[in-house]
Parts: sequence; structure tokens; C-alpha cells
Amino acid sequence: MNMSTTLAAPSLFAGNGALRRRLSQIAAALAAGLPLYWVLGPQPLGWLAWCAPVPVLWLALRSGRRDAAWMTLLAATLGLSSNVAYFRLLMPLPAVLAAIAVKALLWLLVVLATRRLVLRYRAGWTVLAYPVLWVAIDTLMAALLPDGNWGSFAYSQADNLAVLQVTALAGVPGLLFLLCLAPSALALLLAGGRAYVPAALVTGLLLLAAFAGGSWRAHAAPAPAGPLAGLVAIDDFIGPATPPARAQAIWDQYARHVEALAGQGARLLLLPEKIAVLPPAQAAVVQQRFQALARRTATWITLGIGVQDADGRRNLAWLFAPDGAAPTSYQKQHLAPPERDFLAGGAFAVQPVAGQAMGLAICKDMHFASLGRAYGAAGARAMLVPAWDFQLDGWMGARMTLVRGVENGYAVLRAAREGVLTVSDAHGRVLAERPSSAMPGSTLLAPLPAAQPVTVWAGWLAPLSGWLCVALAAVFLCLGRRATPAA
Repeated sequence: MNMSTTLAAPSLFAGNGALRRRLSQIAAALAAGLPLYWVLGPQPLGWLAWCAPVPVLWLALRSGRRDAAWMTLLAATLGLSSNVAYFRLLMPLPAVLAAIAVKALLWLLVVLATRRLVLRYRAGWTVLAYPVLWVAIDTLMAALLPDGNWGSFAYSQADNLAVLQVTALAGVPGLLFLLCLAPSALALLLAGGRAYVPAALVTGLLLLAAFAGGSWRAHAAPAPAGPLAGLVAIDDFIGPATPPARAQAIWDQYARHVEALAGQGARLLLLPEKIAVLPPAQAAVVQQRFQALARRTATWITLGIGVQDADGRRNLAWLFAPDGAAPTSYQKQHLAPPERDFLAGGAFAVQPVAGQAMGLAICKDMHFASLGRAYGAAGARAMLVPAWDFQLDGWMGARMTLVRGVENGYAVLRAAREGVLTVSDAHGRVLAERPSSAMPGSTLLAPLPAAQPVTVWAGWLAPLSGWLCVALAAVFLCLGRRATPAA
């Protein structure tokens, strides 16, 4: 055996060892990202959200800084890829990739900042770093972005009735804090051992109190006692290329559904958003038809319609009264990506409807907590929400709107094309639900929730909690910069 062969063998074995180590790290990062795939998309698994971030945090705490960085990015990118199909409905592929990259970088920021604080201070209070940073980011997104905090991790709990009651106290910031505190405590306990037992115990007690209190509050919710409401949605859109006969058939089908539901006892009818976009003359014909229909059936009717005149296009909700008077009109304030050329409204509409004070909003409007609070402050006991979803986000759109109701103490009626027809009460209970469909469409008949006042604190405590976390996040980031870099 010559000298060169003798020297080459150890380096070959060392190279194989490094390769095996790298492959095992890649496998670990992908395994850590898989649970995130099922909770970061538009149809999350709510129960999994409580533990999905644990593997990512544990890997970061047990790895060097560089390895923690690329493994976190890989895991987060895999998790966020669950949004690709939905994002492609709204934007071109380069924008989709950019959006996922930005969100993955946010994960990198939060996980590395958490890791830095935990490894530097090794104290129980560092369990707060992960939840505080995420609540801060969520609060800033809600306040600054045109799409708000769409898809916030917190909304994954919209079907968890017990913990959802936290939003009546502290809004989405409070719910998100609890949801992130649990995996933070578990990851620190797994990676750091006994030093974090007290923090884990406190977290467990806090979660137990939240679930117990929420269960009691939800159980105390009154049974539906209001008049019957009917919801209608036909997925077919009346656009410029729609043949007149087809357009007339769609309008006729809506009228038949209204008459049928009114015959079954419905006093309130809700139709979806932007059934058609029409010039003023054609819109006037539709208005006259539904004025007469409301008078003939002795019902309140809400429908969504687009009107295009010389000033531009507006997305409107019309509320027709049983007396056949001219409708109350509400103009959508928060516009979806496909309607950026529409004119945004700025006024609110609350009035007595079927014996309750009801507000008008349109689809994306209810994704914003500030608008929801404004209607709560105005005394709304129920919200009428025509909507138009994108199929894949039907659950998310309905549940974000439901959360607004819990935050502000009102029921929500939401009729969505390419989405879900939903009636929920002020405690977040889904009283009735049905998917929309194409012609002849879908209908839903359900009793309205009782109009009694529901005590909530989120109107002032939710924004206070969110911005307090923004301030604490700034402090944590400064503490991290002063920390000795971890290996």
C-alpha cells in the first residue's frame, strides 16, 4: 500500500461522515417543516397548530447558528408552500415566490431571535420571546398591510370554541400569544431540561385556565331565539361577457330562492357579494326589482352589486326594507387584489333590521379588527356580510369573519360565492353552514341568534395587547443584540 492511499482514506471517511450529517440535518428540517405544512395554509388543522412549531424550535436550540438558520428556512419554506395553490389564484408566480420568501424570513427572524435570547440568558422568562415576537409581527401586519394579517396563525383556532373565547377578552393578539406560548414552553423544556420546568408549569396553568374559562363561557351562550334568516349563493358571476339570457336566468334564480325562503318563514335574506357589475341604468333596474321583491315578500333583503359610472367602479351592498323604500347602501372599504381599481368606501352602516341593530360589511372588510371594533362600538348586534371567496380560502374567510363577531359581541351572517354560507353567534358557535354552488345555487335557513348584549373587553384590550407586544419585541431584539453570539 502506498503513502497516497494511506493518507486519502481518512479524508474519504471524514467526507462521508460530513455528508451523512448534512443529509440527516436536511431530513430533520423537512420533518420539522411537515407539521407546519398542515397549519400554515388556508385550511389549517387547528389541533396540530399547538405543537407544529416545536420541532423547528427544538432544532434551532440544539444546533449551531448557521445550521439553525438554514434548517429553519427550509422547514418554514416547506410549511408555507401549502399556500402556493391559493396564492396562484391571486398573483403571478414571481409574486407568489416572493411572498413565501418574505414569510419564511419572518420565521427565520423569530426563531433565531428566540434562540439567541434562550441560549444567552437561559432563564424562564425567555419562554415569552417566541410568542411576543409573533404577536408583534401579526399586529404590525394587521395595521400596515393592505391584506392585513390574513391567514394569521390565530385563526387556526376558530373552530376551537373553548380557546376562541380568549378573543372576547384580548382579541387575536391574546389568542395568538397563547397559541405560540405552548410550543415555546414545550421546546424549551425538551431542549433545556429542568431549568424550564417552572415556565412550562406556568404555561400549562395558563392554558388550563383559558380552556376552562372559555368552555364555561361558550356553554353559557343562549340558544338561537331570533327570527329565521335565509342565505343564498350562486357561484355564477354576471360579467360583461355573460349572455343577456344567462344573466337574466341568474337574477331570476335569486328571486325564486328569496320567494321560497320567505315562504318558509325567513324575515331576512342575504345574497352574496358583487353578483354583477353594471352601469347605472342596469343597476337601477335591479334595484327596482328587489325593492318590489322585498315589499311583496315582506322581508329584508341584502345583496352585493358592483356599479360602474363615470367616476369609477364601486363594490356595494344594498339593504332593502319590507316597505319597499330605496335601499341603504354600503361601499366596501378593504378591496381584494382583483379589485384594486375599485373605489374604496369609508362610511359605516348600522340600522334596525328584523328587530336587531345590524351592520353592513363586504367580505374582506371583516378581515380587519379595526373595522370590526367600529361596528361593535356602533352597537351592532349582528353583521350582514355578502362575500365572494376563491374556493380554497372559503373556510379561512368565513372563520376570520366569525372571529370578528366573538371579539365584538355580535352574530355574523355571511353568504359567499365560491365559499361557504355561514351563520354564527357572538360566542363563535357555527349555527348553520353550507358550501356554495353553481346554478341553481345553495340556500340556508337558520334562526338568528338572540339579540342580547354580550360582554367583551377586546375593543380596548386587544389593540393594547398587540402594541404592548410590539414594544416588548423591540426590547427583546435589543437584548439579543447585546447578547454574546451563540455557537
